[in-house]
Amino acid sequence: MPSDPPDALCRSIRRFVVLLADERRASPHTVVAYERDLSQLAVFLRERRQGPASPRDVTKFELRAWLGSLSRQNVPATLARKLAAVRSFFATLERAGDISENPALYLETPRHRPRLPKFLGAEAAEQVVTAPLGQPGLGDVERLRDHALFELLYGSGLRVSELTGLDVGHLALDEAEVRVLGKGSKERIVPIGRQAERALRAYLERRGELRDRKKGHQDPSALFLSKRGRRLGVRRVQTLAHRYGALGAGRPDLHPHALRHSCATHMLEGGADLRVIQEMLGHASLSTTQRYTHLSLEQLLSVYDRAHPLARRRSSRGSSHR
Repeated sequence: MPSDPPDALCRSIRRFVVLLADERRASPHTVVAYERDLSQLAVFLRERRQGPASPRDVTKFELRAWLGSLSRQNVPATLARKLAAVRSFFATLERAGDISENPALYLETPRHRPRLPKFLGAEAAEQVVTAPLGQPGLGDVERLRDHALFELLYGSGLRVSELTGLDVGHLALDEAEVRVLGKGSKERIVPIGRQAERALRAYLERRGELRDRKKGHQDPSALFLSKRGRRLGVRRVQTLAHRYGALGAGRPDLHPHALRHSCATHMLEGGADLRVIQEMLGHASLSTTQRYTHLSLEQLLSVYDRAHPLARRRSSRGSSHR
């Protein structure tokens, strides 16, 4: 078998990154993180071997040494992600026949306790969502835009990237629905609450005023526009979340994702089925949805007792025998 040319590992990594982005349609954040992690591995192996590496001769012992070298500077969750990148990379090479054995197959994932994401109570969430309406420094249309934006972000539990990617044509206000393009380019239909529907209608009546004053340009498709008529970006929504988080809930560190977590928690507290919440949020796994719901076991059992028909029947039988 002919030997691999120099930098074979780096070339394999580049091909894998292109595969992730173009064919598997992984999120941009995943693509960047995996490329960074695998490049870090390539540098480690090059320094360890004092020369370029080939994916064919990477051993599990070298991978363990790499993870061990990272353990002092990285938390277990970060190490787990790096290991996931390596596993996916070598599994792809094995399926393609580029390597005969996957050296990452039997590596153990570092154990960690997942941190619960921050969230808001129902009253605090309402104060954040309605905070734009009381801002005299904003123009009327910007107040309406920000109010509609946060009503939709919280009320429908959208990711911030999904929110900023919305077009006007994605809305079906008469049906109280919005078509969302989620992770992996998967579409889903998400319900719109009454408050969000009213806020969106009020904003859409004035949306045409958001345009470049000098050139008169306006993005004809984007739902949420800047005052210059351009599609509102993720960074801008994050900045707005910090502003209204501070004004409405005393939380200047508020991230838009916290409103998504809050939506899931408040829906479950209100008796919504966990799988309905999973579908609404666009989670592939129910375990992810469970992490989003900040309820104790006692609270979960209380929700179960209120919502499950068998639990209600058994409760009524128990009370009738008393």
